[in-house]
Formats: sequence, structure tokens, C-alpha cells
Amino acid sequence: MERAKTNWDRLFARSGRIFNDPHEDMPRLIDLMKRNGTRTVLDLGCGSGRHLVQLAGHGFEVHGVDSSPHAVRLAGEWLESRRLRAHVILHDITAPLPYTREYFDAVVSIQVVHHAVSETIERIVREMERITKPEALIFVTVPRSRNQASRFEEIEPGTFVPLDGPEKGLPHHFFTAEELASLFSGFNQLDLHVDSADHLCFTGTRRCV
Repeated sequence: MERAKTNWDRLFARSGRIFNDPHEDMPRLIDLMKRNGTRTVLDLGCGSGRHLVQLAGHGFEVHGVDSSPHAVRLAGEWLESRRLRAHVILHDITAPLPYTREYFDAVVSIQVVHHAVSETIERIVREMERITKPEALIFVTVPRSRNQASRFEEIEPGTFVPLDGPEKGLPHHFFTAEELASLFSGFNQLDLHVDSADHLCFTGTRRCV
């Protein structure tokens, strides 16, 4: 996992803002957040800040976490340029998250949680459950197609490492819709669809326990 973190930092260092435009579902999600009374939002794996900027611009108390120092710096610069505020920290999302139980009203994690082996992904999801309030919203996207490279090495069932391309060396777990819904069984499913980039998109609310 340390190698993967290093690869991500090199990618941000070389490319700067890898993505500028927010995910296509964000307007729908922001509307849902507002109707749900959302105040605190975490962007898990925030990268260089495309969703931090959008969420902060809508008045939410926004937090972001990423394992890449270059990404965190870029996010801070982007927020500052827009005169927006968010609490952005450098942290390995595969480790316990530095937030108290049931702190967040919503968590978004876009094209992030699949970058690990299955055991690690399950641990990340359990942390997402821990830090969200009952009925908190969650929005997660993961890829369906192996289009990140021309050659892959399978390291466990469903998990592949690209051998070329910009994400070379970064693990990718490719989910079925059924597998994704099962992984997030701690959340009531509101929606599960495929976006225009062939990513599975899961929206749910934290089950009351």
C-alpha cells in the first residue's frame, strides 16, 4: 500500500490537478444533501479538490482527506483561490480515520475505494460506517471496466494492477453491482446506476443501529 501512495503522489506531482470537473452526479447529490439537512461532509480521497471546491461553494462544512501531499497542497491552493474554506488533511485512508464516531452527515468518495485489495476495501467501508450518523448520505463510485491500461496483473480475484498507463502499479478492484451493494450493506440503497464513464455509482443512507 505504501507503494500505491507513492505512485499517487508522483502522479499528482507530475500532472497537477488530474481532474477539474466535478462528477456528473454532484448536482443531484447536493440537492439531496440540502433536502436531507446535511451540514458536515467528508470527501474521502479528495485528490486535488474538485469536489471540495464545489461542496464548500454550497455552504457545507467540508472536510477532505488524501494520502498524497501534492494533492493536499493543490486542494488548499484551489480553495484559497476561490476564497473558500475546507478542513483538508494528509492521511492514509486505509488506516483508521481521525474522526469521531457518527460525526458526518454525508460522505462522498469518487473513484477512490477500489484502489486496494478486498480486505483493505472492507476495512475502509467499516470506517465509513463508523464516522457517519444514522441516516447520513453516502455516495461512492467505482469502475466497472478495465480501461486504465492495456496490460494488467491479477493479484486476487477481481483485483488487478495495471502494468502500463498513468495508473501503473496502482491496484484496482473491479466490482459487480451485486458486490458493491453487498459491500455497503450497512447503508440503505437509494440508487445504483452506471454513469457516462462506465462507473458504478452507489447512493445510500446509513442504517440506524
